[in-house]
Amino acid sequence: MSMVLLLSLAGLALIDSTSIGTLFIPVWLLLAPGPVKVRRMLVYLGTIAGFYLVVGLLLYFGGAGLAEALGGALDNRPVLWGQLALGVGLFVVSFRYDGKRDASTGRVLRWRDRVTAGDASARWLVGLAVFAALAEVATMLPYLGALGLLTTSGLGVPTVVALLAAYCLVMVLPAVLLVGARVGWPRRIEPLLDQLNEWIMRSSGSMLGWLLGIAGFLVARDAAVRLGLFEMLANL
Repeated sequence: MSMVLLLSLAGLALIDSTSIGTLFIPVWLLLAPGPVKVRRMLVYLGTIAGFYLVVGLLLYFGGAGLAEALGGALDNRPVLWGQLALGVGLFVVSFRYDGKRDASTGRVLRWRDRVTAGDASARWLVGLAVFAALAEVATMLPYLGALGLLTTSGLGVPTVVALLAAYCLVMVLPAVLLVGARVGWPRRIEPLLDQLNEWIMRSSGSMLGWLLGIAGFLVARDAAVRLGLFEMLANL
């Protein structure tokens, strides 16, 4: 297991920690007046992490079965060149999302209204966590990138499962720290929560661009490594 792999997974997990389910909703819940219900917040975050872990395991084992069925077809140079083109294309398209022309800001406002209108019971928070995770399945690009890294790492199944579990924990760690700070230092943390809320509303439109850019970079980098392009450049 290389340090590069661990750092890549940690970086992707921290990027995933800024999604609607892992940061936006926890911030809005923590901004609600009154004392924080720590147990219910942890139930919410545990549901998010558990959902991601289950989806990751399903995708990993399903992808491994597909790769085995295809044999070495995915390692053919024409396929790798296509993968490289796809990654570069995603990276280029990411620059079109500047946060001004994107409709996701309205989507974030709808999420905030949904969160603030709820009763914050444990059952409602679990349902909210599952609904948020389901809504993000189609855009969990950092997580898919992490799964791609693990699939091509050659690590054993127990290690992959442990790394996926660690990924999900790191993904919700910032929100857990915010919960602890809100309980321990409410007056000090509330201005930070307000700033985070302003940042969420201001930058939510450009987040899809960041996700596309990161996913494109990872896809293109993996193809370039397997094509030996970096070695060719080093020998020039």
